[in-house]
Amino acid sequence: MKNILVTGATGILGTAFIKSLLKQMQPNQISVITRKEEKRAELEKQGFQAYLGDYNDTTALEKAMNGVDTVLLISSGDQGDRMQEHKNVVNSAKKMKVKNIAYTSRSLVNRERLSNKLMEEHFLTEDYIKQSGLNYIIFQNALYMDTIPVFVGQEVFQKGIFMPAGNGKVAFALREEQAEAMANAMLNEPFENQTYKFTGNEAYSFYDVAKALTELSGKEVKYNAVEVADFKSNMMQKGLPEPMVQKIVDFNVDIKNGQEATVTNELENALGRKPIALKEGLKQLFNL
Repeated sequence: MKNILVTGATGILGTAFIKSLLKQMQPNQISVITRKEEKRAELEKQGFQAYLGDYNDTTALEKAMNGVDTVLLISSGDQGDRMQEHKNVVNSAKKMKVKNIAYTSRSLVNRERLSNKLMEEHFLTEDYIKQSGLNYIIFQNALYMDTIPVFVGQEVFQKGIFMPAGNGKVAFALREEQAEAMANAMLNEPFENQTYKFTGNEAYSFYDVAKALTELSGKEVKYNAVEVADFKSNMMQKGLPEPMVQKIVDFNVDIKNGQEATVTNELENALGRKPIALKEGLKQLFNL
């Protein structure tokens, strides 16, 4: 059985991943690194090998990797220098002679045509891992179904959906199921430099989302595929800062251009069952 270090262990994805690991491993086989001492202490009480540090603290990373043969690099947020943070983890793994590394990337069709340039950092990280000499698994995860409530807003049942995503489709999958599939793959598959695309079994447009929400709630939800300029103007009037608005727009434009539409059965294979489809997922996410 492997000894695994989980970076970003206390985030939503990391927490779900560890929950799945614990079905097949003991806590003392799992190392975690977290930025907050109270969380570190809590995890240590639960039996984990818990370390204080972050992606910029190479000393802490190396300490956490001592005796570890496999690292899961959960992608960093985009607040800092994400590429350097990812490089720090990969470089530390090499230095500590870790055998295997896995990375949570994104299932996107064409890196050359991305509107959301932040997504390019996922491909650059993949490149860096492939050049590192470490045995690797890349998880190219579809956009979380869990993000739909954020995209459509809190007043979706009163005002409908206003987005510049056109008729673009997304192979949504629940974050918890992607985490479970990652754990299964890392524990049961050899690290042979493979890439998994963990997507739902079907791709959906926001017309499909609106239809499902209508059926689930009994309230008519309409999707208005607005133009980018109108969307930006509306968001700015609501007081959102321009950089945040642009980030939302870029996500939508990539959806419109088909970047998120790839469908595979690899998530189903790793789960051993069909992943939850849109309507059932929305029922959970909106408590309907």
